[in-house]
Amino acid sequence: MMVIPDAQTPDGIIELMSQFGPIWWMVRTNGEPHQFIPAISEKLHSASGGRPVGNVHTMDDLLARSIAKQNFNMLLLSIFAITALLLAAVGVYGVMAYSVAQRTHEVGVRMALGMDRRKVRNMILGEGLIKATLGVICGVGAAFFLARLLAALLFGVSSHDATVFVAVPLFLELIIAIATFIPAQRAAGLDPAKALRFE
Repeated sequence: MMVIPDAQTPDGIIELMSQFGPIWWMVRTNGEPHQFIPAISEKLHSASGGRPVGNVHTMDDLLARSIAKQNFNMLLLSIFAITALLLAAVGVYGVMAYSVAQRTHEVGVRMALGMDRRKVRNMILGEGLIKATLGVICGVGAAFFLARLLAALLFGVSSHDATVFVAVPLFLELIIAIATFIPAQRAAGLDPAKALRFE
C-alpha cells in the first residue's frame, strides 16, 4: 500500500492513479466518525477538483464486514449449543422421571422401613448426579480432543480455553441438578402406602 498526500504530489501522478483505480482516503477522527462524514465528503469533493466521493465506511464497518462470516458461524454454533443444552436438560429430566417411576415400589419399601423423605430425595439426587458427572467428564474429554476442529472459527481465543472447559461443565451440572431435583422431590413426596401398592 502506498499513501501519497494529494497536496505533496504533482497532478500527473494523481491523474495516473485515478486512471488505475479509485483513491482511498483514510481520515482519523476524535469523535464518532459518522457525524463527520458529510463535512469530510464535502471537503474531499472540493479539494479533488470535483471528483465524487462514495463508499464511505468507518473502520468498524469494514471490520464487521470482514468477519461477518465468522460471526454468523459462531452465532449458528451458539444456537446449536443452547439447543443441545436444553435437549440435554429435558433428556436428563425424562430419564430421571422414568427411573423414579420404575422405583416407586422400592421407594415405598424404603420409606415403610423408616427412611425419611430427605434421605430418599438425597439418594435419588445423588445417584442422578453421579451418572450425570460421569457423562460430563466423558463429554469434556471428547471436547478437549475435538476442539482443534473448531480452531479455524475462533479469533482471539484458544481452542483449549480453560475458562470454557471449566464454566460450561459447571453450568451443565447445575442444569442437570435442577432436572434431577424435580423427580427426586417427587419421589420424596410419595405416600408409602400408595407406593407399596404401585404395580
